[in-house]
Amino acid sequence: MHQETVQCCVVGGGPAGIMSGVLLARQGIDVLVLEKHADFLRDFRGDTIHPSTQELMYELGWLDEFQQVPHSRMDRVTFALGGKAVTIADFRKLKVHCRYIAFMPQWDFLDFLAAKGKMFPSFRLLQSTEVSDLLTEGGRVVGVRATTVNGPLEVRANLVVAADGRHSTCRAQSGLETISEAPFIDVLWFRLSLKDKKELKLFQGGKGILVGLDRGDFWQAAYVIPASAYPELRAAGLAELHARVASLAPVLRDRMHEVDTWDKVYKLTVRVDRLRTWHRPGLLCIGDAAHAMSPAGGVGINLAVQDAVATANILGPRLRLNTLHDSDLSLVQARRELPTRITQKFQVVVLRDLYPKDLNDDTNRHPPPIFTAFRMFPPLRHAMGRFIGLGVRPEHISN
Repeated sequence: MHQETVQCCVVGGGPAGIMSGVLLARQGIDVLVLEKHADFLRDFRGDTIHPSTQELMYELGWLDEFQQVPHSRMDRVTFALGGKAVTIADFRKLKVHCRYIAFMPQWDFLDFLAAKGKMFPSFRLLQSTEVSDLLTEGGRVVGVRATTVNGPLEVRANLVVAADGRHSTCRAQSGLETISEAPFIDVLWFRLSLKDKKELKLFQGGKGILVGLDRGDFWQAAYVIPASAYPELRAAGLAELHARVASLAPVLRDRMHEVDTWDKVYKLTVRVDRLRTWHRPGLLCIGDAAHAMSPAGGVGINLAVQDAVATANILGPRLRLNTLHDSDLSLVQARRELPTRITQKFQVVVLRDLYPKDLNDDTNRHPPPIFTAFRMFPPLRHAMGRFIGLGVRPEHISN
């Protein structure tokens, strides 16, 4: 078994993991990031880079380079329901350098961050490395065991940061208690060919909700259905799915045949949960490993990045000076728990009315109260733009 010893071992090469690794290495801390996949190329991952994250790129001096990565921009979020459109979030008055959401494939964002990490001698990223166990001694986490293409690996670290997503191995083994919110939607992802970049609106409601993301040469489509409705829809057959999507976006009717098998439909079972305590001696959970978010609002990446910044700001100096105490880990949760709880409550309670209650429910017939509020009180759009675009308690680079 190969052995490594580092100051910090980050498990997971997603937004929270790569960002925390880069920011800690930027402070001169010896960081090893372990990612189980060989690359970042995976479909159907969140790709909304919000103004808060782009502001961090500016603070790091990376914004000009970041903007060279191919992306599209959206300065307002508009929802179409019953043939009527209303803007529910407007980012144009935010006091930041980028007043828009950037739609960028997550793999490009992660490649960008990983390339920045390689600028720092103390940053290492090991891919094709899957963590299987936490190493514990006397009740304290002191490292991890992993499997690599070259055999088993044991990493010992002063701190293990679990950033391995909503299906976190580290969280499962930590013994930490999870608080779950009742999910209200599931998401069916699939690809369709793109003929005209203007042929599909971002959000369209009715019997379900259709989200269309421009991927350059194809649409990445998401059909949002009530939680637990998938078995009923699948039993009805692909023709039913085709008809439902075509009713929301008639322009797609001539290409729904491209989804000719359920194997081309990826089902995301939405989870909204969080750990009661994000840490135990030697281990800190951040990002989806600490709080799985609904895709509503596209805030998951940006909350994960905010967690990473808080982790680096609070724990970095202590790691660098070798003065980190287990009690310090609670400071990260104290900083980030309130934004997490408020955002999750918004996803579960406020946005619930935007979604149909069952497969036969057509929201065109009863526009949700929040839809009417945004239509009647335009200033709410700017308030929502700040909430979605910057979040609660946005973080800034301090080290």
